[in-house]
Amino acid sequence: MSKDAHPRQALFAPRGAVATTQPLAASAGLAVLRRGGNAIDAAIATAVALTVLQPGSNDIGSDLFALVWDGSRLHGLNASGRSPALLTRELVLERAPEARATGALGGAQATAERVMPARGWLPVTVPGAPAGWRDLHERFGNLPFADLFEDAIAYAEHGYPVSPIVAHHWSRAADVVHAALDGPEFTEWTRVFTPGGRAPRAGERFRNPDAARSLRSISGTAGSSFYSGELAEALVRHAERTGGLLREADLTGHESTWVEPISMSYRGHEAWELPPNGQGIAALIALGLLDGLDGPAGLHQRIEAIKLGFADAHAYVADPAFHPVPELLDPRYMSIRRQLIGETAGEHPAGRPQRGGTVYLCTADADGRMVSLIQSNYMGFGSHVVVPGTGFSLQNRGAGFVLDAGHPNVVAPGKRPFHTIIPGFLTRGGAPVGPFGVMGGHMQPQGHLQVVLSTVDDGLDPQAALDRPRWYWHTGRQVQVEPGLAGEIDELRRRGHEVTVVDAPGAFGYGQAIWRTDVGYVAGSEPRADGAALGY
Repeated sequence: MSKDAHPRQALFAPRGAVATTQPLAASAGLAVLRRGGNAIDAAIATAVALTVLQPGSNDIGSDLFALVWDGSRLHGLNASGRSPALLTRELVLERAPEARATGALGGAQATAERVMPARGWLPVTVPGAPAGWRDLHERFGNLPFADLFEDAIAYAEHGYPVSPIVAHHWSRAADVVHAALDGPEFTEWTRVFTPGGRAPRAGERFRNPDAARSLRSISGTAGSSFYSGELAEALVRHAERTGGLLREADLTGHESTWVEPISMSYRGHEAWELPPNGQGIAALIALGLLDGLDGPAGLHQRIEAIKLGFADAHAYVADPAFHPVPELLDPRYMSIRRQLIGETAGEHPAGRPQRGGTVYLCTADADGRMVSLIQSNYMGFGSHVVVPGTGFSLQNRGAGFVLDAGHPNVVAPGKRPFHTIIPGFLTRGGAPVGPFGVMGGHMQPQGHLQVVLSTVDDGLDPQAALDRPRWYWHTGRQVQVEPGLAGEIDELRRRGHEVTVVDAPGAFGYGQAIWRTDVGYVAGSEPRADGAALGY
């Protein structure tokens, strides 16, 4: 579904902007800006609306990460959840002895080894999104918290026409993934998300009154009902009845973490990511490696740099509360790693992470505040577990753990897993340029790298940077490219890369970006998705 031949035009707005993958969600954020809300209010309203409008990619039961420019400095929020106290490596191996794959997230081995299950209760960690919305609002919000839920509740209660790309992925989740699942924990998903026995088609109206009730409960209690009220009680009851591990103490003990963002300089700019447990450090490593090369970096060098970034991210990124991450961005260490970028394709060890189900959004307001926010289930509808009467699916971010007992990211109680979802932010000499992100599992650091290079090296505006054809390194020497990069194929193959041309929705991620200008903002929205950049 390449759109290279028909690129969108960038949006220029004097006062504020919202960009995300679903136009109605972007509209909800813009409405908040026009009512006097700030960029943080708009981000929350957009994020909440996305749980209703794009439920396969995210939901009320998601995790969340955000970067906030408050007008003078950057703040980071890690709103990802921890594993249940009952979740141990031994329990996973006992319950899912059949779970096997070649390689594992974080593993360098080529032999078959056990990996975390992707569906059902075992990969469910405490959802962090509701607490993340609350924490962002408590620190930076302007409008009343409940007001930010109005559009989302209305869409859930009265319905909305499903957009085309969302419908495509929804259908696949129902017909391919969910059809293969069996167990009482999956029954409610069928009732909620396949009304009439199938996924809704593009343009068909979908209603989710249970989700409307859940959102009213969250908005009216500032999120507390999800962790210690009626929604928490329903979640624990369903877990106890159907083999889940989440208990009251897991939910009441949840808290987000404010963190200091990390950065890497590249040609007078600074790219910012959140520190581990996310994989954003892979993009920073790649940028640092390229920044130190003699001469311009071609596509081959860019691919080799991201391979090296992933090699370290998969080996060392884990919950820093359990395993502090080494100084991977140290200039001396990077100079050693840079020497591994040779003339031909190398096989730098890395894992085989799955592609993700995620939404990304960015907002900006008239006072210079900007937000980069990413929210995700994982792998499309996450665990496929829906608590009866709630209308939302639970994420399966625990699938990011590994079962190698000696690995920093090994599954354990009360631990945050390796996360693929990463918001990005760009500055120049410390001054804000703006928020950006490209979602899509293993694609995300690669998308971040490509957007930054297109912006800094080539001077492209956000829309032009997002329109540009993308490449995706998979594993080993395997590289996928969009048709627009066909002219690069012969050179890549000459250097030993195994290149495949792919033209499919979602294969290269979905991005958004907003850059600050002297007269306002310029914004872009992913041409491969349903989304929009809106402003005023």
